Order: sequence, then structure tokens, then C-alpha cells
Amino acid sequence: MNKNIDQRSADNIRALAVAMVEKANSGHPGGPMGGADFMHILYSEFFNYDPSDMTWPFRDRFFMDAGHLSTLMYAQYYLLGNYAKEDVANFRQWGSITPGHPEVDVARGIENTSGPLGQGHTMGVGAAIAAKFLKARFGDWMNHKVYGFISDGGVQEEISQGAGRIAGHLGLNNFIMFFDSNDIQLSTSTDEVTSEDTAKKYEAWGWKVVTIDGHNHDEIRKALTDANNETEKPTLIIGKTIMGKGAVAADGSKFEGYCELHGQPIGHTGADYEKTLLNLGASVENPFDIYSDVSDFYKNLISEKTAQAAKKKAVINAWRNENKALADKLDFFFSGKLPELDFESIEHKAGLATRVASSNVLAYLAEHVENMIVSSADLSNSDKTDGFLKKSSALQKGDFSGSFLQAGVAELTMSCIANGIALHGGIIPVVATFFVFSDYMKPAIRLSGIQELGVKYVWTHDAFRVGEDGPTHQPVEQEAQIRLLEKLKNHSGKNSFLALRPADSAETSVAWKMALENNDTPTGLILSRQGIKDIPAQGQSRYQEALEATKGGYLVKKVDNPDVVLIANGSEVSTLIDAAQILEERENLKVSIASIISEGVFRQQSKAYQESVIPKNKPLFGLTAGLPVNLEGLVGENGKVFGLEHFGYSAPAKVLDDKFGFTGEKVAKNVLEYINETVSVN
Repeated sequence: MNKNIDQRSADNIRALAVAMVEKANSGHPGGPMGGADFMHILYSEFFNYDPSDMTWPFRDRFFMDAGHLSTLMYAQYYLLGNYAKEDVANFRQWGSITPGHPEVDVARGIENTSGPLGQGHTMGVGAAIAAKFLKARFGDWMNHKVYGFISDGGVQEEISQGAGRIAGHLGLNNFIMFFDSNDIQLSTSTDEVTSEDTAKKYEAWGWKVVTIDGHNHDEIRKALTDANNETEKPTLIIGKTIMGKGAVAADGSKFEGYCELHGQPIGHTGADYEKTLLNLGASVENPFDIYSDVSDFYKNLISEKTAQAAKKKAVINAWRNENKALADKLDFFFSGKLPELDFESIEHKAGLATRVASSNVLAYLAEHVENMIVSSADLSNSDKTDGFLKKSSALQKGDFSGSFLQAGVAELTMSCIANGIALHGGIIPVVATFFVFSDYMKPAIRLSGIQELGVKYVWTHDAFRVGEDGPTHQPVEQEAQIRLLEKLKNHSGKNSFLALRPADSAETSVAWKMALENNDTPTGLILSRQGIKDIPAQGQSRYQEALEATKGGYLVKKVDNPDVVLIANGSEVSTLIDAAQILEERENLKVSIASIISEGVFRQQSKAYQESVIPKNKPLFGLTAGLPVNLEGLVGENGKVFGLEHFGYSAPAKVLDDKFGFTGEKVAKNVLEYINETVSVN
């Protein structure tokens, strides 16, 4: 322990944060100045990782909740050699690897995309769950820790309740969170918006809570030591810190603890930029330099961390040699590969709701995919994820041998936890709720897309046919919102989301196949509550025909030179089959029907294939239980889409189908009117 070098290191972090924000003329300097002491002590004395192997699966992990404090991370990782001087000097600039609200960059220490407050620490809870799950299967040597860093804003965000409740309930003693409690937020002091007792709140959720002086290195050490020794509970370290710690005015007097230091360069406040740098021991001419003594300290530290990691790896290798089969399984989990799966062997009774068909698939997966955690928001017996639960058991405090997370009524929390599980690696996360409640999940879904995570979302009760539950529970606009993400590219240039709405049981099996094989973007399965007539097989095997859905769309009914092509997805496909029969028998029309399970995937096919399914020179009629925009891009300007343009009403599903015009008879009438209009125009 060297008190002088510890203080110098923390001050170096502060100076770098100040300089980054000042040069970019953008950012948040005050918080990083307050959190610098904790970061230095954590990374220099407690954090276990391998500087020569940053993606080592058994490293400790750090989840930043307050992404606006990104300069705190960049400065710390710069001292550790993960960033170059020009990287921190180009904070928030085009093409920079220090973008501001950091994106996943494990090679440089960034474990999560941080920014929307509350989500970062909740992803940390997910990573801690993943670590517990793996430890239960592979041994106590898997004892790495997950550290979170949260601010006043993150504590205030409602999601913190779900994360706090679940972490305490499950006894996640491997999760340690520092609360940078400086009583200042962007536009006010915290006493203007809250008077709650944060410590008591977390204690009520089952956390170990300690309050310390966040600038006292000995108190930080003791808190982290006790947290690492805790065996029953997650730990919240409430560090009382000072916003803008170390800032001074032009006359050299302290200028700390002010709201204005939060979200702008300190040169725009009552503090003086140059005097503050000098107060922190930095060079005004070279503000991005690492102090020479700090540089020497961290070079030695990196060597020590590498040596410590080598010792841990030797322990792991000894375990590997003694447990060859388990070691192979562990490697397989982290490979992202799937075992051999026979989706065709999954049996479905006739006319099932696709949520029930999904339950059958989940029951099969529970017995064949060992590294899957399925979670439901208090709806497992209704979204039918209980098909998986019946073959497994729920995760519990002290017993993570199961594979099902009972999240309770907390859709956003559950989704963020799934992101954290995916970020940890080695486990496939699945989350489920009613489709209308995807509205609660959107912030996490967006981060799934940005972070390119293979989370599987299961949404049931997919349309107005929820019926008696009334308009609040009847999704009308949700599919349009989700399918927008299929049109949005991630930073790898791929569609940021895969949205799948299967037309029957066979397509549901195929949809699950597509979801599991999609590792690098999130997938959503949109499933019916009500039973659906199975699509008639045109040959010997409906499943083999449904495999064409892997192209995003295909013809479930094909005729030569059709008079009209009908287009839908989900349960509306069977309605089109009823309508087609009427049109053929009464009007002598030739009708083809396309099932487009994913427009995003369909648009990735060759133009020739797309044209073979949806020919541009034929009348095109789309049917959707959601907003017409769901299919308007497929039918084009000359086609017609019949959809729902109003909220639902309370009534039995079949009554609503009739009232809204979603019966074979009424759809056939609409199609005939459209064809006649097309003929008259031409």
C-alpha cells in the first residue's frame, strides 16, 4: 500500500476525465472526478483479469450503469494499457474507440453498452446469474466476481427495483455494486427529487449494505474485502463522494459539489480548467499524459495481474485434466455452438395455438440444450414456457442447478438480465411475456440490438384475438414497432433484429430453429393464444415444407399463373387459406398464398426468389391482424393490405374476427373487391 501513489493515480484519472471532456467540449466530468478513488482501488487491488487475454471467460467483470461516466472507464483503462494516448484525446469524435457512452469492447475492458440509466447494473445482475449457473455445473473454482457501478440516476430508475429484488432474492453474493452517492444529478440536487433511504431499501431486498467515504482508500479497501468475503448476499457499497472532486476556481479555491459540474466541461462552470489540472498534478500543455510515477506503478501492476491470472489458469487446467468430459462441455457452452437437434421429431397435435407448439419445442430443448436459461414475467403457465419449466426447475438462492428464472412481474428487468446473461457468455437466454408487454421491454430490446446479443424473446397473445382481456391486452401496433428493427442495421451491417411470426405448429418449430441458430442478433417469436388450423402439406412433410420459412417467406399454396397472391404471416395465413377456397370454388380464381414469417430475412434473398414468391406483375393482397404497414412494403403501391387501424375491443376471439372482418368469408369478399378494382383500373 502506497498512499501517495494511490492518490496520484486517482488524481491522474480525474485530470484525464477533465481533459477529455474539455477537448471534446462535451461530456460529464464531475462524476468521474468523484468516482476515481474507487476505480483505482478496485482495479489495482481487487479486480482479477488477464491483461494478456482480455476475453478470458473466467475474468471478473465490470458493468457500468452510468454511461455518462465513460471517461472514468477510459481513463482507468488507459492507465492499464488498454487505450493509447490518442484514443483518450479523441473522446466522442468520429471513428474514435472512446465514443462517449461506451459500446461493448471486451478487448479494452468494456463489458456492456452503457447509457440508459438502470440497464447497466441490471445487465450486471444477469452476468452474476450466469456465473452462478455455470458454477453450479462446473465447480467452485468458477468464482469470478461481477462489479457494478451505479449513480443516483440509476438508483432512481424504476428498473433498479426489479434488479435489486431479484439479486437479493437469489442471494447473488458474486455481485458487488458501488453506488457513487454524490447527491448531485444533472439538473438538481437529489434532495429535490427524493427522500428515500437507499440503504434501507436495498437491505429490505436482501442486500448487504455498507456506507463509506468514497474518497477514503482504506474504507474502500475494507468494503471491497468484506464484499468479496460475503457468502449470502449481494453487496451495495454506498460511497459518499463529491461531485467534481479536485476542481478549483481561478483563485485556487475549491469549487466542488456543484450541480453545474455534472454535465459540461468544467471550463464552462465556476471552476477553472487549467488551475484544476495543475491542482491535480497534470500538465496544462500535455493533459493526456500519464504521470511518470503512475505509469511505473501500472506497468508493474499489469505484470502482477498477468502472473495472478496465470496461477488461476493453472488451477483451472488441473481441473480440466481431472474432469475431461466436463471441460469439453464447458468449452462447448462458450463456443456458441448448438448440439445436434432434430426439430422434425417434435410432435404437435393438430390445430394448436403457436404458443402451445412453442411449449412443445421448449420441452424438447430442456432435455437437449443444457446451457439455456428461460425466464418468464409471472406468466409461464400462460406464455407456455412452462413446457421448459416442467423439465427443469427454478433458480433459487443456494441452488442454481435449475434453468428457469421466475422473474416476477418485471418485463424490462427480465430483458436486461437476459442481455447480461448473453454478455457473460456460455448461456442462451430466453425471456417470455405477452406481446403487448413488449412495450415494457423496448429499452432492453434496443440494447440487445445495439450490442448484437442473441437473446430470444418469446411473445404470446399476439393479436386482438386475446379477446375478453380487452384493448389494453390486445397488441395492434406492436408488430409494426418490432419489425422496424428488422429494417435497422447494427454496426456489423446486419439487420438488428429477427422477428418471426409463425403460421402454424410446423413453422413454430422452424422459427425456434432459426432463433437458436441466430447467435449475433436478438430474435423475437410472436405467437398466438388461440388455436390455428395447420397449413395443409402440399407434399409428404409439412415440416420439410415449413423449412422454406428459413428464407423469410415462401408459398404455402402455389398455383401456376395465379390471378392473385395472398400474403400474411401468423394466424392470418390459415384465414387466407379459407378465403382462397371460397374464391376458387365460387369465383373460379387461381390463388397462391405466401407466408412471410420475416420480411427482414425475405429481403435478404435474391431478387429472383422474392419475385417467385411475390410476383410484381400480379394482384397482391395482404392480411394482418396488426397495422397495415406490417405488409405494405411487401404488396407495393398497387397492392392492398387489410389490417386493423384501431384498438381492439372486449369480446370472444371469434366474435372479434367476425366484427373486424377476419373470417374466410369476409376476407374473400375483400379480395374479390380488390381484384375487380384492379381489373377496372387496368
